[in-house]
Amino acid sequence: MRNMDRNQQAIEELNRELNAIINSSSDGLFVCRADGTVIRVNPASERMHHIKAEEVLGRNIFAMVEEGFIDRSAALETIRSRKQVSVLQNHRGRKLMSTGTPVFDEEGELVLAVVTVRDVTEIDQLQRSIEEEETRSSQFREQMLAMQQLELESRQIIARSPIMVQLLQQAVRVGGVDSTVLILGESGVGKGLVTDMIHSHSRRAQGPMIRINCGAIPETLIESELFGYEKGAFTGATRAKPGYFELADGGTLFLDEVAELPAASQVKLLRFLEDGRISRLGATSGSAVDVRVMAATHRNLEKMVAEEQFRLDLFYRLNVIPLTVPPLRERHDCLLPLLHHYIAHFSQHIGVNRRLGRAAADALLAYDYPGNVRELMNLCERLVVMSETEVIGEADLPTTISQQVEPPFGQGSLWRPGQTLTQVVAEVERRVLGEICEHYSNQNEIAALLGVNQSTIARKLKKYQLL
Repeated sequence: MRNMDRNQQAIEELNRELNAIINSSSDGLFVCRADGTVIRVNPASERMHHIKAEEVLGRNIFAMVEEGFIDRSAALETIRSRKQVSVLQNHRGRKLMSTGTPVFDEEGELVLAVVTVRDVTEIDQLQRSIEEEETRSSQFREQMLAMQQLELESRQIIARSPIMVQLLQQAVRVGGVDSTVLILGESGVGKGLVTDMIHSHSRRAQGPMIRINCGAIPETLIESELFGYEKGAFTGATRAKPGYFELADGGTLFLDEVAELPAASQVKLLRFLEDGRISRLGATSGSAVDVRVMAATHRNLEKMVAEEQFRLDLFYRLNVIPLTVPPLRERHDCLLPLLHHYIAHFSQHIGVNRRLGRAAADALLAYDYPGNVRELMNLCERLVVMSETEVIGEADLPTTISQQVEPPFGQGSLWRPGQTLTQVVAEVERRVLGEICEHYSNQNEIAALLGVNQSTIARKLKKYQLL
């Protein structure tokens, strides 16, 4: 008798625990027998469905659906399919996810359908918020890319050659860090424009961008210009003056032609790169400044180090992230867009209408441009100013360029030293299309003559700017 009492007490205790667990659950619980009779509804389910347990307990789920009391039942579908079923319900502006799970006895007969209900309204709203935020972020990224493209165009950074596109991608990536950058390349390739691009894509974009040409300042003044001086530091120093490092605090200092720094200034620059502190001439103590240093040179610093003209330790400090701007002769795909851009630019600036003729363009494309983009810009300005007709012809070109029209490897040669096979093929395509366009204006006719699709002709005419 005592054993029975203890077992009864254990069962009652277990039921209390189960009831406490079921009733405290934040998920709804809805239990039906195999015939559809509702035998259990917990408080969470009452709140979600806006019902009272006594309204549904003992009722049949099939009848409730037929009466329209509920529109769709996971329990009903679980009983019918004998499989786990999930149902999404809209109930009074709330989204409820109901999952019905069948319970079988030892003989495999269905005995219960247990439905758990979860209010996913907040999750759905959160998902929508995330999607909206992702959409806004995507739109923001597109706007940023568009702004970057406009910025590139406004700064005359025209990149069509893969090597130049890769460089600009690297420049944008480098903008995201504060590392020292050393930009290498021949005179006139546009090292300063690449530096501007890095600065504008950095966290320092709102800070100052101070440029100094180390080769343009007398050796006796370079140190005081860079680091500043205190009153009385030397004869004539009647007041203190901050240097370029202090003026660039919170921003970027661009040291162009850094190879021209004298030895004493090299030492002080190295000290700043090591500890972030500078000392004015005549000062007894140093001060910290928050400055990112970028440097550029057209000279071979490694050779200068070997010849003891440049400090090895400073070279290592500057050469953290080296970027090399390719010369114009290695950016053949950029040539024609650059020529068209600057011809249009100077034409608008001067107030005339000028464009390149085909013969002049061919000669300009064959030229090596030892002065790089700077030489090309000056040449375009000269052609716009000096040409007396709207179309700039071969006769308008300087003799140094027009004399190079004939290939050095014999009459009719298509290859020039330094050209790759891809560039040669592109040049032949451009010439052929240019000649045909002088006689035919219909793209379908041109496509039929050359045995290709009209879409191919349209794409290549756009590529070679022959439209």
